[in-house]
Amino acid sequence: MEDNKIYRAHILVVPYPSQGHINPTLQFGKRLASKGLKITFAITNFISKTMKPQPFTSVQYETISDGFDEGGFAKAESIHAYIQQMEVAGSKTLAELIKKYKQSSNPVDCIVYDPVLPWALEVAKQFGLLGAAFFTQTCAVNYIYYLVYNGLLKLPICSTPVSIPGLPPLEPSDMPSFINVAGQYPAYFEMVLNQFSNTDKVDFILVNTFYKLEDEVVDSMPKICPLLTIGPTIPSFYLDNRIEDDKGYDLNLFKLDKSICIDWLNAKPKGSVVYVSFGSMANLSHKQMEELAWGLNNTKFHFLWVVRDIEDTKLPHGFIEETANKGLIMKWSPQLEVLSNEALGCFFSHAGWNSTIEALSLAVPMVVMPQWTDQPTDAKFVADVWKVGIRVRVEENGIVTREEIEKCLREVMEGERAKEMKMNAEKWRKLAIEAVSEGGTSDTNIDEFVSKVRAA
Repeated sequence: MEDNKIYRAHILVVPYPSQGHINPTLQFGKRLASKGLKITFAITNFISKTMKPQPFTSVQYETISDGFDEGGFAKAESIHAYIQQMEVAGSKTLAELIKKYKQSSNPVDCIVYDPVLPWALEVAKQFGLLGAAFFTQTCAVNYIYYLVYNGLLKLPICSTPVSIPGLPPLEPSDMPSFINVAGQYPAYFEMVLNQFSNTDKVDFILVNTFYKLEDEVVDSMPKICPLLTIGPTIPSFYLDNRIEDDKGYDLNLFKLDKSICIDWLNAKPKGSVVYVSFGSMANLSHKQMEELAWGLNNTKFHFLWVVRDIEDTKLPHGFIEETANKGLIMKWSPQLEVLSNEALGCFFSHAGWNSTIEALSLAVPMVVMPQWTDQPTDAKFVADVWKVGIRVRVEENGIVTREEIEKCLREVMEGERAKEMKMNAEKWRKLAIEAVSEGGTSDTNIDEFVSKVRAA
């Protein structure tokens, strides 16, 4: 149905179609909608067919094609083939969507796009629209990729530690995995570097972080790459509560059964539960799953562990039965509700950025076991900069032992540093709330973005 209301401006949001990219961009769209803008959120035909999303107040869903309308990413031969096909089909259908709204009372004024889809900016410029790149990872990680893309950080890295303005000294193991392990996932590495292929044409660079969390790197980057910090982009209910009924991400690509795990958590003592989740993409080896399982068991703590369908066969034989009195295994979880539950004492995580900023925003200490991409750098900050957790030690064979897992969990849950980590976590939560509240750094930056879009 045509919306005849005239808005302050119309923003078309184009996320990369995976859960970790959809969540923050959708939340940013809600935040913009609360400022009086019309928000159209462009999901793929496949996601629309499978999820059948319901609109959130003034956030309206439209569809574009990724070239795999019947099966999505799973039908692509490779990430390279998927990105190529999405550029062809996405460019065409995004242009058609812009033309559709051009005939309405609310033509599109600006496209907010995920920079792993640089073609979206090219389409925006074809129609004379503003373009805003929305980076879903930290400023620190974006800065490293920017330096590599522009030849300012030469690979392979020959001397350590690596010194980058605004960042702590970094060892190779602290760098994004594509840099530390040469030749790993070349198509993904090309994709993250190509985020900067046309940012010289962009009108805004938006980053899902907040100023005080990364003040030194944020202060360093504008000299070469002006940006606006606009995070954390998690539902308002968990932060400033300024957006009515904004309690969840609203577009979940995985099935949820909230009642089972929330009822289970509610029956546990305060601070007694370890929550374990490695996101939507991690794929642990059989050996690592075995070590993790028995490490959890040996701590004697209650635990809630998210084990996706593709990984449940890796659990040790008899483990679920043996730990039934203290553990709960779930296929997926309502993570924000879990992290905000009083029973939670620690988050054992892969240090993906969405999970990390959620934990920071909800004052949850962490044990981090990074797997790939940005996660090693996030883990460095969790342990050594923000001081809200511990990073596990990895053996030469690439495995984290059950003894190491048990030791790290005990340290965060009840060790000498546990109180300090909890206090630091509480500090970052307060600063996250301050950033998105009226007059905070992120709120002010969003207002600046809104004003410039309106004035264009």
